[in-house]
Amino acid sequence: MRRREFITLFGGAAAWPLAARAQQPAAGPVVGFMHGGSQQGLEDEIVAFEQGLRETGYVPGKNVTVEYRWAEGQYDRLPELAANFVRRQVAVIATGTPVAALATKEATKSIPIVFALGSDPVKDGLVASLNRPGGNITGATFFNNLLVAKRMELLHQLVPNAKIVGVLLNPKNANVELETKDSQTAARALGLELVLLRATDEPGIDKAFASLVEQRAAVLLVSGDVLFTTRREQIADLALRYAVPTSVTGRGQVLAGGLMSYGANRTDTYRQTGNYVGRILKGEKPSDLPVQQPTKFEFVINMKTAKTLGLTVPNSMQLLADEVIE
Repeated sequence: MRRREFITLFGGAAAWPLAARAQQPAAGPVVGFMHGGSQQGLEDEIVAFEQGLRETGYVPGKNVTVEYRWAEGQYDRLPELAANFVRRQVAVIATGTPVAALATKEATKSIPIVFALGSDPVKDGLVASLNRPGGNITGATFFNNLLVAKRMELLHQLVPNAKIVGVLLNPKNANVELETKDSQTAARALGLELVLLRATDEPGIDKAFASLVEQRAAVLLVSGDVLFTTRREQIADLALRYAVPTSVTGRGQVLAGGLMSYGANRTDTYRQTGNYVGRILKGEKPSDLPVQQPTKFEFVINMKTAKTLGLTVPNSMQLLADEVIE
């Protein structure tokens, strides 16, 4: 069986218990989980989130009910999804992606909110500070959106002759302006010309790659937007088709065929989020729980992809990597 077919089957299997639980009477307190993306491609994060709940004694389907809502990349749906949870007075609302967290914060000042995201929640306006979040919201961040400079530097080391670098962004993302500025600063520091590419859906990703080639960009940084995370295989296939080396934000995207990634462990961030939800259910206040931050960043290289692209990865870079996928 081909790997992609296996992943599809596994993803479907992972969805069954979630769907089954949604049809059962609520067990214990109800936790609403809202995400700007789709369930497909985030199975590991869901498992990690529920693991975090279990660490505090809450077992989904046994003594707590988790109801999942997915915006499927249609961010304009998020305010209504949040409002629905508020009307039902769920015990805690967990969110993935900054836009989901912001929509939920607008919807309630009383129900505890716990986020998992890749940006800076202070700059997003979600919390007053990382150590003292204040209000009814806290969570965990893997800071992937703040690592543009390092990711661009690593890609430049591998492809030093590339003078034009593309950056794929989702204009609907709450952090698109910050990411754009960070990309521009990083490109200037390396003496590179920057091409900004935008996509809000699957067809848009296809068009972005075509535009990338037309503008003669030789390498591509893919931002940490959930659309690009869940469409990881499409992006990997397009990168090979157009022979464009890519830098992505997470290990899962490299496993799908991306060239390299640099970032924190995304699944551990979701585990921390689940743990915080459990602690809040036990009586702790969000304002007393500092925002969890990553302590380790991983550099992953896909050697098979590098070979297909005709790239030679120096031994020094292989030694620097935390994981080399053969």
